[in-house]
Amino acid sequence: MKYFDKLSNRNLIVYCLLPIAYCLINSCTPDLKVPEPSEGNADFHKTIAIGGDYLAGYQDGALYEKGQRLSIPALLAEQFKLVGGSAFNQALMPDNNGLGVNTKPWESPFLSPFKLGYKTDCQGITALNPNNHFISLAGASPYLVGIAGNGIQNFAIPFANTADYFNPAFGNSFASGNPNPYYNRIASNPGMCNLYGDAKAQDASFITAWLGMEDIYNYASSGGTSTPIPSSSLFSARLDTILGGLTANGAKGVIATIPDFRSFPYYTLVAWNAAVMNQTQADSLNDVYNLTPSIHFINGSNGFVIFDNTVSAGARQLHNGEYITLSVPIDSMKCNKYGLMISLMNDRYALDSSEVYEIDNAISSYNNVIRQKAAAYNLALVDMYQYFKTVQSGIKWNGADFNATFVTGGFFSLDGYHPNQKGYALIANEFINAINSKYNANIPYTNCVECDGVLFP
Repeated sequence: MKYFDKLSNRNLIVYCLLPIAYCLINSCTPDLKVPEPSEGNADFHKTIAIGGDYLAGYQDGALYEKGQRLSIPALLAEQFKLVGGSAFNQALMPDNNGLGVNTKPWESPFLSPFKLGYKTDCQGITALNPNNHFISLAGASPYLVGIAGNGIQNFAIPFANTADYFNPAFGNSFASGNPNPYYNRIASNPGMCNLYGDAKAQDASFITAWLGMEDIYNYASSGGTSTPIPSSSLFSARLDTILGGLTANGAKGVIATIPDFRSFPYYTLVAWNAAVMNQTQADSLNDVYNLTPSIHFINGSNGFVIFDNTVSAGARQLHNGEYITLSVPIDSMKCNKYGLMISLMNDRYALDSSEVYEIDNAISSYNNVIRQKAAAYNLALVDMYQYFKTVQSGIKWNGADFNATFVTGGFFSLDGYHPNQKGYALIANEFINAINSKYNANIPYTNCVECDGVLFP
């Protein structure tokens, strides 16, 4: 047992107050020295970031100027300045209206950021809700202008998976058929260069990396209907190329693991069994499905009905351990029996048990790879898988409480997947913890007073 553990609370208080009392009597000043900032064994004179949504500062369903300016690598760079770091250059959006990619492109290619405002739903109930609007191609043009140059240091591109880092076509413009508009803005030679090559050309002394998130979550956010998740062996090979190239000249760095999808309100807010009904309503629906014995409704909570070609009826109810994404048309669920009768729930809005298994397996195997690469390339490791579990339980920072509750929890933005600016600042401090521990550094935490949480009207 440690010495202080043996002290009673009363004795501990007296023990701690003795130096202060001595100084009051003898007119001296207590020795409360704060250790000087130090870079330790790292070198921060030139830093870059590489990854996807999170390091780009994507939030509220869009990329906008303030979110970028207060992104994780930008916040880190401000702290790195205290230990020899320099400016951190990003391709900032022209304003805070910003540009988001619509995951339902048949509606509109782009969306504005979500903002909290009053909205009347299909039942005539007015309440605070996250609201955004469509942006046409013409309206998006100010946000598609290229800012190529040798000075860009943030190579985190929203929705970029590890295959995209090596694909020259990823730098093409949206007008030429590339659905991702973001890398084109910074590509050194659009259509010819690639993201990995541009990042390597910076010859950075310190790398902030968060890789593999999009390989998994591009798939998960689509309900398992988009490009399949690459194998862990393929992810490992790509990571070797990226990290090997970026650290070839001795650069140090930090890399993060991938959180569990259950940590995000995007996958947990709409429950699989949120179809609540009385006995009369249940009986009415059972009459509709009287030839489908696998579908049965009861008084109380019921699973929604999805298409499923693996069962003889071609449809079934969701069950415990399956999930609905926040992109589901909620008004249609409330008023048009979407997912119950007239229109069954589309697979793109649900994660069935086989897809959940695939995602869980990928996160586990990818995180094992990330841990191995952190050791192999002498990188600091941030355990974001565990940290997001802690956020779910609730954390306190500077006297404020944060948790994963949608809108009111203080950590996530209004898209339910990306943190808000305060959440990103908390994550930046976890990166600082890992860097200080790995490199014997003393980088102070960021205390981002200008970082926004969810803004209420």
